[in-house]
Amino acid sequence: MSHSSYRVLSNHTGKMAPKGVVGLDKIPQQVVNKAIRLGFDFNILCIGETGIGKSTLIDTLFKTEFNSSPVKHNQVKVALCENTYRLKESNVQLRLTVVDTVGFGDQINKVNSYEPIVEYVDKQFERYLLEELRPNRNRLDFHDTRIHACLYFISPTGHSLKILDLHTMKALDKKVNLVPIIAKADTMSQQEIVAFKARILEEIRANDIHVYTCVDGNGGAMEPVGMPYAVIGSREMVLVKASKVRGRKYPWGVVEVENDKHCDFVRLRDMLIRTNMEDLREQTNSNLYEVYRSAYLEAKTDYQPFMSSKQIQNAQEQRIVRDREIDRLVQDKLSAKEKELKQIEIQMKEEFEIERQKYTEEKENLGKKGEALRKESTEFQQVKKHMEASRTSTLEKMKAKKAK
Repeated sequence: MSHSSYRVLSNHTGKMAPKGVVGLDKIPQQVVNKAIRLGFDFNILCIGETGIGKSTLIDTLFKTEFNSSPVKHNQVKVALCENTYRLKESNVQLRLTVVDTVGFGDQINKVNSYEPIVEYVDKQFERYLLEELRPNRNRLDFHDTRIHACLYFISPTGHSLKILDLHTMKALDKKVNLVPIIAKADTMSQQEIVAFKARILEEIRANDIHVYTCVDGNGGAMEPVGMPYAVIGSREMVLVKASKVRGRKYPWGVVEVENDKHCDFVRLRDMLIRTNMEDLREQTNSNLYEVYRSAYLEAKTDYQPFMSSKQIQNAQEQRIVRDREIDRLVQDKLSAKEKELKQIEIQMKEEFEIERQKYTEEKENLGKKGEALRKESTEFQQVKKHMEASRTSTLEKMKAKKAK
């Protein structure tokens, strides 16, 4: 029996109810209307070396030139720059946040280049969790900044993944929906791209790196067709056969961004926006975030979920005993430190008193020496005055004697 012919015959009281169509087929439409009214958050993390084309690809994906400025290869450390934009198509509103890894791969020592990225992803999970734990939360106005898709840009070397790529993807594969991308695919031939894709997949599987998988028709997990995507980005419109298309023009011809024979851009766009955007959001919330949430809460408490009341009480009593023991140890350390400081204070006072006495004695000695010097100076002046008077008297007598 179809939903449209399903009719109510009785209610829970056993009494007959008015006949009519229940309308269960309208529930999906209600959900759609609510989603359209509230709008959507979608957050993309772009990881790749400077100048690899991250900003250009984002502009190409959404056919919009976002505010972005070129970055030089002189960054001391990796920094994450996030920009939020509001997009609208028909009556559907999307709040898009693009996070760029500025300076990734520019340092000489690249060992820990991925750590700021992992820290940023965890902070977004923690921010969402703390909002959930608030007594008064407002999910309608709260900006969900959890990363829904991570576009990892791989340099088109044609050889293999770099050590930095393997370390970074391994550190993030259980925290984000990882989507590997071969950037600037127009620098390689089709044969080179096929071989490079196979080599990348082989290295990803050999290192047990988990990339994004979606649900197939039978309910199982499968990698989206074409991954890793070999893509080309362009903000320019070029003329091809009397029509303008988005692409890049070279002396030997034109590379069309939206031509499946030239690159996988259309596959990436369809997967990311048209078919799998809600799946990316759902997997972030129900899988990746839940793993973080469980680990976070387990680290903050001594007892695990599904424990009995008695077990929880015992765990709480053990925590109280442990806290008291910690307080006692802290108090003992404080007392010992206070005693040590008092001994140092007494020692400093004793040393100060000794130095003060030395200073007093030296001052007294200097006073006595000054008094003696002043006395000697007075006596010297008196002797000098007496000698000058005697000399003057002698000279006068000699003059008088010569005058006679």
